[in-house]
Amino acid sequence: MDLGICMASHIGDIDYVVRAEELGFSHAWLADSQMLWSDCYATLALAATRTSRIQLGTGVAVSGTRPAPVNAAGIATINALAPGRTFFGVGAGNTARRVMGLPPQRIREFEAYLQVLVPLLRGEEALFEAQGVSRRIRHIMPDRGFVNFKDPIPLYVSGFGPRSLALAGRYGDGAVIGAARDTSMRSMWHMVEAGAREAGRPLVPGENYYTTALTTMVVLEDGEAVDSDRVKSQCGAMAMAAVHYAYDQQRNFGHQPPGHLSGIWEDYSALLADCPEERLHQRIHAGHNCWVLPEEERFLTPEVLNAACMIGTADELIERLQRLESEGLNQVMILPNFDTRFDVLESVGKRVLPHV
Repeated sequence: MDLGICMASHIGDIDYVVRAEELGFSHAWLADSQMLWSDCYATLALAATRTSRIQLGTGVAVSGTRPAPVNAAGIATINALAPGRTFFGVGAGNTARRVMGLPPQRIREFEAYLQVLVPLLRGEEALFEAQGVSRRIRHIMPDRGFVNFKDPIPLYVSGFGPRSLALAGRYGDGAVIGAARDTSMRSMWHMVEAGAREAGRPLVPGENYYTTALTTMVVLEDGEAVDSDRVKSQCGAMAMAAVHYAYDQQRNFGHQPPGHLSGIWEDYSALLADCPEERLHQRIHAGHNCWVLPEEERFLTPEVLNAACMIGTADELIERLQRLESEGLNQVMILPNFDTRFDVLESVGKRVLPHV
């Protein structure tokens, strides 16, 4: 089992990636959300110049905010700086688009995007439609170090439901999923396989296909409660991001919130009801995956924390990771609260990582 880090891209936070490499984390996934954080490619470029082993890539880039040629050129530029250790994660843009008041890209649009992206990531020609006209495009000056297509750039497709995970199986070299539960791995793999079968692609977990789950991790001290102040200070932002996502799913599509949110849902909905509609899309994602707003701290119940995060003693976390590996998961990437990120990195890197 690999352990990686996911980070809210911060142009001044390169030391975090450097320390992750020193501790032995396998991947650094830099998140892409233009109205929340620094530009992911600028941040990746700096990380590439200060590291030598850790795999670097987008975690995940957003299809609905950058045309496929722009994303392909961006990650191929990073591949010129970090040859052979660059990957490309891509998704339809839940937060990056919603924070601008837009829905994620539709599945049909996302598939069309992937069809253009796949050949471009290999430096090959693709058929790109713009302004109602389809044109053949490729990077026409790949030499002299502008970009690097000679070293392969693995494509990892983010998916949450059957249709997006099927696209991950049809087009990706791997899938990025949003849950790190061994009970959900089997159903996730069936969804990926369904897409792969349609494309005539035989997939073998861990051999020609790589799966990664996004969560965060807190190592409990002896007798410490799951909802202690320390735990919430390390993983509360991840837990609240899951609440934000559920609220958007209900607001945009009418989906009912999952059962573990039943104890807070009425109160949380009432809190957001006071926000003017024209700025609600901004308010929902305030602090997203970095910190918890003071008025939202009361929603960090044990049920909410446990549903989104991996919390346990070192032995419990190691055992859980081993179960996930046995079910076909290749990597867990962790995204701690911003202010306590180095504490989490040290704790997981020294007490869990050496044993998986």
